[in-house]
Amino acid sequence: MQFAVAFPWWALLLLAAATVAVAWASYAGAIVPLPARRRAVLVTLRALTLLLLVGCLLRPVRVLPPDASTDAVVAVLVDISRSMRLADMGGVSRIDVARDVVQRHIQPSLERRFRTELWTFGEALEPMTQGAVTADGRRSDLSGALRAVRERHRRLPAIVVVSDGGDTGAEDTAASADIGAVPVYAVGVGAPQAAADVEVLDVSAGEMALLDSSVDITVAAVSRGSSRPFDLRVLENGRPIDLRSVAPAADGSPVRAVFTVSPSRETATLYTVEIPSAAGELVVENNRRSVLVEPPARRRRILMVEGAPGFEHSFIKRALAADAGVELDSVVRKGRDARGAATYFVQAATARASRLTSGFPQERAALYEYDGVILANVEADTLSRPQLEMLANFVDVRGGGVLVLGAKSFVQQGFAGTPLEQVLPVRLTDRGNGVVRASARAETRFAVNVTPDGQGHPVMRLDGSADDTARRWEAVPPLAGVALLGALRPGALALALVQAADGPRPLIAVQRYGQGRSMVFTGEASWRWRMQRPSEDRTYELFWRQAVRWLSAAAPDPITVAPMPGLVPGSTGTMTIDVRSEEFAPLADADVRLRVTGPGGRTQDVAATLADAQSGRYSSVLRFDEPGIYRVSASAGGAGRAPGRADRWILVGGADLEMADPRLNEDVLRRIAIASGGGYLPAREAASLPSLLASAVAEPGAPRLEELWHNVWIFVAMLLLLAAEWTLRRRWGLR
Repeated sequence: MQFAVAFPWWALLLLAAATVAVAWASYAGAIVPLPARRRAVLVTLRALTLLLLVGCLLRPVRVLPPDASTDAVVAVLVDISRSMRLADMGGVSRIDVARDVVQRHIQPSLERRFRTELWTFGEALEPMTQGAVTADGRRSDLSGALRAVRERHRRLPAIVVVSDGGDTGAEDTAASADIGAVPVYAVGVGAPQAAADVEVLDVSAGEMALLDSSVDITVAAVSRGSSRPFDLRVLENGRPIDLRSVAPAADGSPVRAVFTVSPSRETATLYTVEIPSAAGELVVENNRRSVLVEPPARRRRILMVEGAPGFEHSFIKRALAADAGVELDSVVRKGRDARGAATYFVQAATARASRLTSGFPQERAALYEYDGVILANVEADTLSRPQLEMLANFVDVRGGGVLVLGAKSFVQQGFAGTPLEQVLPVRLTDRGNGVVRASARAETRFAVNVTPDGQGHPVMRLDGSADDTARRWEAVPPLAGVALLGALRPGALALALVQAADGPRPLIAVQRYGQGRSMVFTGEASWRWRMQRPSEDRTYELFWRQAVRWLSAAAPDPITVAPMPGLVPGSTGTMTIDVRSEEFAPLADADVRLRVTGPGGRTQDVAATLADAQSGRYSSVLRFDEPGIYRVSASAGGAGRAPGRADRWILVGGADLEMADPRLNEDVLRRIAIASGGGYLPAREAASLPSLLASAVAEPGAPRLEELWHNVWIFVAMLLLLAAEWTLRRRWGLR
């Protein structure tokens, strides 16, 4: 026994003596004389009562050993995902080898020191049943399994994982924050080197580059264990549209191929790239991958502000007006009226024309209605400083695009020192003066020189192949002049250069700024590309349409549904929706609802809840059980606001991630073991697992404390002592 309120022994003796002294003093001055024996009895009863009370205040406890029910448990987790079906262990499947390793080596050796529990994991953690274990899990969520087994046991000295390292869960297990809570000892099952196998590693779709709405499908593929060429076949909604033979890389690295396709404008288009399976191939599930190309949600709205009428502007507007994906509004400065005020010629949709009577939108909401702005020969003093600040925020916050072109836009210092300066991709102070025009000598004429960065950029694409694009740019007539601007800003790209007297200068430069994009065109008289080429040559139209589309492609709508890539059947994902006002201020009081239409046409209505008030982000957890294309329609309304809507197409099961790279992934298992403080062993060395677990001794449980004063007998004893003292006092004449 010991006291919870600790005092040194001499203090306890003093406290006991003081208690006895108080009891003695309480009867020393009794009015009724008592015989010594009776006084001693009463003093003893009161002293015992006080001592019992003081003892209770000191909280006497008894220390007991830890509860036997907290024995240490070592959990053994066996991977039952579909990749464990592969028979690459001398003709034996991985799941059979894993079951044999557990039964013959792991379980008998662990039961000598610990109580073991056997679990299987694929999509979820489940108890391992006796008998045959089948590998039919659609994915292997290792991080979820480790988290679930840790939540079940308070004392868990170690976890043993038997797996091929195919971690296809939503979270990187080795990088998770709580991986070090319990040491993980991984046993790798499978062959580290795959037999002959071809695999489509990745399929991605680029941005729409015009050319009848063409899109680049970039494919990465690899051939393991064979040097023979293999075919890449492209299917559009299940229909073959292209076939190309590809030679494997000599060093075994992935090879890349680019296919140009023309998706539908009306609905989402599914593109699948597949490699025909070869005889004796171990895995055929990784021979195909798909990517979904969504249709454009709406036409891009562009505002073109012209400092004065001009040939260049007329040609550009004519090219953009013929683009079905662009909706163009234009404002032309004509001159001044009798009162000296600037006058403008406005060509715009009726709903927006009234906001352009002063030449440039005066309100943020009016400007943010556009996706891109073109400043054509607009001098810096044409726009007020608040308007320039609003335009800079249009790119930075709104995510819109700005294109500046024309000699007047760059004359002298141009927009240097204005809020728009940092938005542009070139410096405006480190440059020559004015605009240099071509003379009659051919060597000084300004030909277009496409840079390596420009050869693959969507703005510069003129044909299906890079070589054809380069030849067409070499054939365009030279420009009449060029503005000599400064160096590129960090992160900016020069897509084309011109040769000036002092060396090459940027002709076309682009950059991403904040949420949006910016571009400058420093040349003059690009209309020559239209007038001095055959009528069937569409270089001029393609260039300006692609430039405007690229600039405005990143501009989001007030309601935006984020993409959800990499989903597999049976997975759960969080759909996020950003809701903003007309001025693109985040809205935290919107009523956001989702309608999810599955591959079979079945619909489901769910509500989204506010996840981040500062960004106006809402979220909803959705489950995708079937493979195929889902359409998510988000609507957001609220008090006093018209409801808005946005759509998103989602592809589920575009790639069989469980069968990607079928080799034993020892790197993943080693990372998990190192991060958690455990160890890694291949299956053939599983018999040495007990020596690795020698350091995983269960920590002793916390001792139990039993309160000795907190029981009914102490209460009864105190009542008896008080009652005895009171009874004897009354009988012997004391009150």
